[in-house]
Amino acid sequence: MRRAMNNLWGGSVAEAARQLNSSIAVDSRMWREDIEGSLAHAAMLAKQGIISPADGAAIQAGLTGILQDIENGALAIDMSAEDIHTFVEMTLTQRIGEAGKRLHTARSRNDQVATDLRLYTRRRIDELLDLVRDAVAAIHDKAAAYADAVMPGYTHLQRAQPVTFGHYLCAWAMMLIRDAGRLADAKKRLDQCPLGACALAGTSFPIDREATAAALGFSGPVLNSLDAVSDRDFCVETLSALSLLMTHLSRMAEELVLWSSLEFGFVTLPEGYVTGSSIMPQKKNPDMAELIRGKTGRVYGDLTALLTVLKGLPLAYNKDMQEDKQALFDGLDTAALCLTVLSPMIGGMTPHPAAMRKAAGAGFINATDCADWLVEHGVPFREAYGIAASLVHGGKPLEELSLAEYKAACPVFDETIYAAVDLDACVKRRHLPLAEELAAIQAFLQE
Repeated sequence: MRRAMNNLWGGSVAEAARQLNSSIAVDSRMWREDIEGSLAHAAMLAKQGIISPADGAAIQAGLTGILQDIENGALAIDMSAEDIHTFVEMTLTQRIGEAGKRLHTARSRNDQVATDLRLYTRRRIDELLDLVRDAVAAIHDKAAAYADAVMPGYTHLQRAQPVTFGHYLCAWAMMLIRDAGRLADAKKRLDQCPLGACALAGTSFPIDREATAAALGFSGPVLNSLDAVSDRDFCVETLSALSLLMTHLSRMAEELVLWSSLEFGFVTLPEGYVTGSSIMPQKKNPDMAELIRGKTGRVYGDLTALLTVLKGLPLAYNKDMQEDKQALFDGLDTAALCLTVLSPMIGGMTPHPAAMRKAAGAGFINATDCADWLVEHGVPFREAYGIAASLVHGGKPLEELSLAEYKAACPVFDETIYAAVDLDACVKRRHLPLAEELAAIQAFLQE
């Protein structure tokens, strides 16, 4: 019968204190990274002659077996263990005997945890980058399909100037492309291996830190041993990038909520991403967009929580830092889930160009073009602005004014004003670089 998992440090604490100290409910998800780190560490120990080749081989085989058994469900993680590191090491020792006790030579849980967390964060960033690309691809395809659909652009949520739906959606893609860049930058700065720093001051054993770092795919070891075990900048930076990503997802979600309302009617969200009302049978609520908007605050909270944990800690490791994982994991999970929902919601939405065009024609959004026409015909801009404003205040759409009405406002007007205030002409005259935008987005997708 397998004995219960306890801890690696040999002492005991009161039950309530044990529960406070235990982290396996959170860090158990790093089982793969913990085993990968241990495999690299054991290989280095054997190569350096710190442990015998036989012990090294036994450890390698034992760890590989544990990894495979967890993968296929043959081994359940014992949640009574203090943490995932305890579970893996004690399971290894139960399976291979004395050799398992040599695995932790020249290593502390401090550098072990820091390494696991970097490995895990690196993998999750790669997954998030794929999800961001999926969202950008969905936006690109919809923007290309509705490249010429005229709609009102807004400032202060007031109809301002005409744009196209394709151009509007490209703004969403540009935000996400920047988010991908920030996540990639965060990944670059975590690309160093803490193993070998031990508790805080390195080890007297003749280890090869470069070999361990290379085996785990890092560019090299963290140079300073105190920094190696106490640094959680990469967690903060990742959460910071995720917070800005969620800001952008929230803004997109807000516009989807608005656009799918009867008041706008610009899009219909796909079935499966809206819900009904329990008492109002006519309702289709944009709940998924609203939840993305709402969960943004959760990721902000994760960032704030971690910054607060770290702000007053002296070097090197402090147990407070155990709280890093809950904040980081929640931020990663939340952003990933929101992206997983957003992409098919955008890909499956049905735009309504006629409704967009109708809205564009009802808000005098060609008034600036009217003023610009006057400027082009010699009228100073401030005077032209006032003339255009007086026409707008008359309440009649600019396209429907007679030439006499135009001339009553300013004798400079002639029949070419009608071409100037035509909505399609307004958009074309601005030379919105939609083709270049779509090409830039496509280039990002092909990186």
